[in-house]
Amino acid sequence: MKRHERMNALLELLGDRGRVDVEEAATELEVSAATMRRDMDALAEQQLLTRTRGGAVLSSVAYDLPIRYKHAHRSEEKEAVARAAAKLVERGDVVGLSGGTTTTAIARVLATRPDFAEAGPQPHLTIVTNSLNIANELAVRPQIKIVLTGGVAHSRSFELVGPFSELVLQQISIDIAFIGANGMDPLMGATVHDEAEARVNRLMAERARRAVVVADSSKIGERCFARVGDADVFDTFITDNGAKEATRREFADRGLRVVTARPPADE
Repeated sequence: MKRHERMNALLELLGDRGRVDVEEAATELEVSAATMRRDMDALAEQQLLTRTRGGAVLSSVAYDLPIRYKHAHRSEEKEAVARAAAKLVERGDVVGLSGGTTTTAIARVLATRPDFAEAGPQPHLTIVTNSLNIANELAVRPQIKIVLTGGVAHSRSFELVGPFSELVLQQISIDIAFIGANGMDPLMGATVHDEAEARVNRLMAERARRAVVVADSSKIGERCFARVGDADVFDTFITDNGAKEATRREFADRGLRVVTARPPADE
């Protein structure tokens, strides 16, 4: 395992448990205790964890770990959701993508679809996003037009927020928007950690003819600080097959069409 992969895995452990000791982490990641101490020290310098006597705890400033440290978590579920979402997109569409790991997976699926990769004088797809990492990945695709909203960069999520983002979104029309969520609750709807992100995400959804919230099943039942919306802005919720039938019915009763995405082995 390469060093950056090991650091990703260490941060995932901390995200799940909140605290780990050196020996525990070293055993799980199959490295020496000395190597694990060096990794913890390096991440502490980046303020992504706080060193303790014999281990580490999740840093108070890293409640939402940067995208580059989260991409592998529940990757199969996110990939299934992404493929189901991409099926809703047609050639020539204007697609809105908020920031997040699931929407990043959608961007990657769209970027590799053969009908969007064909050579031609005009782009086959327009992506509107407030996500720096999505824009960075897709900017090298000549057949996809990228519109970045502008705004103030959020250091934890790589999302652009604030009045500049809102100004751009207010001037455009979107065919379909895919909005990620940190929590998805039948009563609260989609929620995120930050109120500025919630405001931009909701506005992107409102500017779309069709708005879809995307979240893997681990987010179901979670309630975060800032509400984005439920059936008042979204018509569809795409999640993976880890969602219980009773919970899916709750969302349907609230007015959301629930799409269950299945991993390749289950299809």
